[in-house]
Amino acid sequence: MITMENIVRDGHPALRTVAEEVQLPANETEIKQLTEMIEFVKNSQNPEMAQEYNLRPGVGLAAPQINVTKRMIAVHVESNGTLYSYALFNPKIVSHSVERSYLSSGEGCLSVDEPIPGYVPRYARIRVKGTTLEGEQINIRLRGYPAIVFQHEIDHLNGIMFYDHINKENPLKEPENATPVSV
Repeated sequence: MITMENIVRDGHPALRTVAEEVQLPANETEIKQLTEMIEFVKNSQNPEMAQEYNLRPGVGLAAPQINVTKRMIAVHVESNGTLYSYALFNPKIVSHSVERSYLSSGEGCLSVDEPIPGYVPRYARIRVKGTTLEGEQINIRLRGYPAIVFQHEIDHLNGIMFYDHINKENPLKEPENATPVSV
């Protein structure tokens, strides 16, 4: 079981490493790691489990955050009454909108302990391809908050942290051609 002790913190080299593709079909170790990742995200949102295991609530987790530099992400987020719950090997953004969006509250990260103020410009709509735990190839269209969460996690696979996107001169300057999204 993954706990907060397994989450590497900002400054750890795994967070700046470009993760390797998972050779498919995934091996037992990779399947176990990805299964534990999605369980962690779900558990972190359950108030009793979060309290019992001292988990910070999260909506996504990327393998580099548990010091595994492989292309695996877990996302469990609800938006407008729809649950987006995915554990994916080799997720890839295959298309995106020109329009941008950003979280009006700013972004946070389980690997970053302090709040970092600023808007993070993201694509408003994306299409992601990946392989599920069951080995099924999927293609999902995302917009709004789920699109932002997926982009955040896929950035981790490329050694990119959310704050890398924040305008250094003026962190709270609204990104151009971007619509605010609230959680």
